[in-house]
Amino acid sequence: MGITEDLADALARDAIAAAEKLGDDKVISEVSDELGASSTTVQEAFLTAVRVRLAEQRARRHLDERLRRGPSA
Repeated sequence: MGITEDLADALARDAIAAAEKLGDDKVISEVSDELGASSTTVQEAFLTAVRVRLAEQRARRHLDERLRRGPSA
């Protein structure tokens, strides 16, 4: 990845972790708004990274649950 994507992804990881720690998903929107005020390019990369990471988390939880249930009949 390039510097924009690398920085946006690192910030996305930190924002997701902060949102989880604080129990407030608005943290992600607030960070996005701050980015958008100075760089819409970085904001778009950040939001993409957030969406990808949250989708991966949901998919992993689904996979873990499916494995816990065991084989289908």
